Amino acid sequence: QLQLVESGGGLVQPGGSLRLSCAASGFTLDYYGIGWFRQAPGKEREGVSCISSSDGSTYYADSVKGRFTISRDNAKNTVYLQMNSLKHEDTAVYYCGAGACDAVGHYAMDYWGKGTLVTVSS
Repeated sequence: QLQLVESGGGLVQPGGSLRLSCAASGFTLDYYGIGWFRQAPGKEREGVSCISSSDGSTYYADSVKGRFTISRDNAKNTVYLQMNSLKHEDTAVYYCGAGACDAVGHYAMDYWGKGTLVTVSS
């Protein structure tokens, strides 16, 4: 069974950090571009970051550039999103997807996880 599972969400104060994980089972992540997306209450899902399968190039939305870092550990079949200097507006359910993406923010995801909630609040 092909599955993506996100973890690492939680409650954090503004300025704090979290590291999200996206673990795959049933398939090998290094053949796929992996994207992180988020959906805040009442808003559409937006792309946050991605790492391509071809050359490892990365993309970050302007709203997270300089604060978030995406990385992959092929040995663990896992992709991470390190989130620093978190702000209230980063509060959302974060999803990972596997498919194709590039360094300018184009996405085409084939598989999705169920999401992990990140709440930034004092």
